[in-house]
Amino acid sequence: MTVEFADQYQFTPDENKRFAKSNFTKLVHTSARFEGVTTTLSQTQTIMDGMSVAGVPVADVLTIVNLKRGWQLITSQTQPLSLDLEKKINAVVAAEDSLDPGQLRTGSGGVDLGAGDYFEPPAVSEKDEAIFLQNLLADAQKATTNKALTVLYHNMRQQIFWDGNKRTATLAANKVMIDGGAGLINVPLTKWAEWNELIRDFYQSGDMTTIKQWTYAQGIQGLSVRAKADHK
Repeated sequence: MTVEFADQYQFTPDENKRFAKSNFTKLVHTSARFEGVTTTLSQTQTIMDGMSVAGVPVADVLTIVNLKRGWQLITSQTQPLSLDLEKKINAVVAAEDSLDPGQLRTGSGGVDLGAGDYFEPPAVSEKDEAIFLQNLLADAQKATTNKALTVLYHNMRQQIFWDGNKRTATLAANKVMIDGGAGLINVPLTKWAEWNELIRDFYQSGDMTTIKQWTYAQGIQGLSVRAKADHK
């Protein structure tokens, strides 16, 4: 039987945590782009080390620092992903820019897709979101990578928080990847123009098939020594 979005890497959870920690700078540098942060990799590292960088706005510094804290959070948690943990992630990464960090969206929200298009997500039900996540993670027929990609794009489009949804979704999805020893999801910045177009199309269609396939091919990262035989 062919497993859809089969795992490309096979780490132990502890190995996967160490792999993530060794790549914190790259992971933060990439995720910060969601907020338009354009620091170089070395500038990002300097800020993460607690030092200032001339010319970098305070808001960008805070985005980087809070993303670092978010990655530290998911690599220190031993419990599996839950809606409560997603709230904790959002409280950290959106601490400076959300109406109510760590709390689910209770009013209307929207995303400007550009070119005059606007996406208004459905109302958020805490019960429905908790059941969705619980059922997804318990599905023994789905590979870890499939579960993680589903979390990533479901949470992005649902806009379950007031702000920081893409950052929160990225960290939540990577928590699933780490726990399952499947590597990391981190789309290279060189692919972001194409990725943003796919995200825009996905918001409009609600069908995540294409964007999951693309991310599976372009955005799954690991170590060659931990690559599964059919992905070497």
